Amino acid sequence: MKIWVVVVVVVCVVSNMMESCCVKALAQRVPCFFIFGDSLADSGNNNHLHTSAKVNYPPYGIDFPEGQLLGFEHFIQPFATAAGTDNILDGVNYASGSAGILRQTGQHLGENVNFLGQVWNHRVVMAQMGKILGNRELTRQHLSKCFYWVGLGSNDYINNYYSPSHYTSSRIYTPEQFASVLIEEYCRQILTLYRYGARKVALAGIGRVGCTPNSLFLHDTKGSACVDYINKAVGYFNDKLLGLVEKLNSNFSDAKFIYIDSYGLGGVDPTSFGFKNWSSGCCAVNDVGQCIPSKNPCENRKEYVFWDSFHPTEALNLITANRIFSAENLSDTYPMDVNQLVQISSA
Repeated sequence: MKIWVVVVVVVCVVSNMMESCCVKALAQRVPCFFIFGDSLADSGNNNHLHTSAKVNYPPYGIDFPEGQLLGFEHFIQPFATAAGTDNILDGVNYASGSAGILRQTGQHLGENVNFLGQVWNHRVVMAQMGKILGNRELTRQHLSKCFYWVGLGSNDYINNYYSPSHYTSSRIYTPEQFASVLIEEYCRQILTLYRYGARKVALAGIGRVGCTPNSLFLHDTKGSACVDYINKAVGYFNDKLLGLVEKLNSNFSDAKFIYIDSYGLGGVDPTSFGFKNWSSGCCAVNDVGQCIPSKNPCENRKEYVFWDSFHPTEALNLITANRIFSAENLSDTYPMDVNQLVQISSA
């Protein structure tokens, strides 16, 4: 069996509709890795769907001439191509661009695979894995050693709550009530993953949605650097997610869940890392915030925080990935970082 490096998906800012260079390979070994997420981690699952939320065209992947948008030779295959093959033993990427925690999120852009659908796809993979390994017990043992990453929720705000022309959620719920609705469904899927054998799980909070170029363009900042009321709404979700992590760790002694403070990680002073532009993306975008096909992006990509209207550049992701893997501050991850999580012995 191959041993794959842990691939830390950097969910440090809002995700919306496309894949970006958002994955960083780090040298800590685990036998398998499962990803549940949105466009920050979608490595091709949306390519066969009827949706505008896919980026299988240039300039996406411009810095990876081999066409591998994830940026390294070996990566966790998407469910769309891994299902039915022995590659599933190494893990599967279930992430889908524009997907959210709620079923309806992002649907105005076309098809996607929401959190429930991604968990269902994992069940399909588990059944296939059982046939490969021979029995349920061996499958359980294998899955208990895997690293699970869950990064969802941004689209529930961008492509649901703050899209009133397409969704009614903002007229039904206050921001705090909406966060509770999200956490209830989120918790339901996490408990299902636990029943399916997940024992090492990283749950990423939502980043500073109100600071993305998209938010700055569509909403009134009222003189602030960001759209504060959007960030405040996201904060309700993050607070509840942190509480969920504490509850899960209290209730399940045979598993460990960690919280990734994406919001806090996104609050660093960009100039201290050499960034010169954080209010617009590196590429020229169309009316939905995606890069215009085949149009050359900026040349000085290391000076930009954002690649398009929603997603961070590789330069920012490299910084954030390292802080997630080995936390510089106690608040970066809780109650431990990814490096510590993957070293925990499985039962």
